[in-house]
Amino acid sequence: MGSACHLKGSAEVIRILKDLIAAYDLGDQVTLAGSFCQGHCTDGVVVRVGEELITGVSRDQVYDLFQKKILGRCRL
Repeated sequence: MGSACHLKGSAEVIRILKDLIAAYDLGDQVTLAGSFCQGHCTDGVVVRVGEELITGVSRDQVYDLFQKKILGRCRL
């Protein structure tokens, strides 16, 4: 991951996403992977869901993002 994302809290966003994936037992449906810079350094942490780039993600937004963008794509 890029240094700007790291400085803006990407480690915490990743930790929360890992915890949510485990809590919902979605390890076989969701792939969480780091990436190099997505070119949105001034926009904050970037999360890609499918082909959608979501910028400016903070730790406070992860739960809502997970509910709206990830759970809807999974079989529960």
